[in-house]
Amino acid sequence: MPYTFRAVTEVDARAILAWHYEEPYAIYNADPATLDQAFETLHNPANAYFAALTPDGQVAGFCCFGADARVPGGDYADASALDVGLGLRPDLTGGGRGLDFVRAVLAFGRSRFAPARFRLTVAAFNLRAQRVYTHAGFRVVGRFRRGGEPTAPEFLQMIEV
Repeated sequence: MPYTFRAVTEVDARAILAWHYEEPYAIYNADPATLDQAFETLHNPANAYFAALTPDGQVAGFCCFGADARVPGGDYADASALDVGLGLRPDLTGGGRGLDFVRAVLAFGRSRFAPARFRLTVAAFNLRAQRVYTHAGFRVVGRFRRGGEPTAPEFLQMIEV
């Protein structure tokens, strides 16, 4: 499916924050306690958040670049790659659309920011996303726990090769 991208609008941000993922992917649901802050982050034009639109104008996903794509606790000292974060609308996941979506996000990111390569961070349990990212040309380069806490969720850093 071809996607077009635009800066996240107020309507887009509200739609994205209303998405609900089933377990075990519920980690990606918006936290009601920080909903206002999440809305401001997504909707703030100073941040690099973009909505991915289907040909009929529906928000199918989103992406972000730079510091907003990072998870606290990771090692992001290597400036040779641009961090990318992305999310696909819950009803579109698990149906074989992931690789095309990731490729569209990367193509958009290249045209907008012209990075040498990309880095992404993914939850360690999310094997489905890891397979997609591996097929898109990424490999695991590190592991960490969010915020450095021993009981926090584990994440993987992957770099485009």
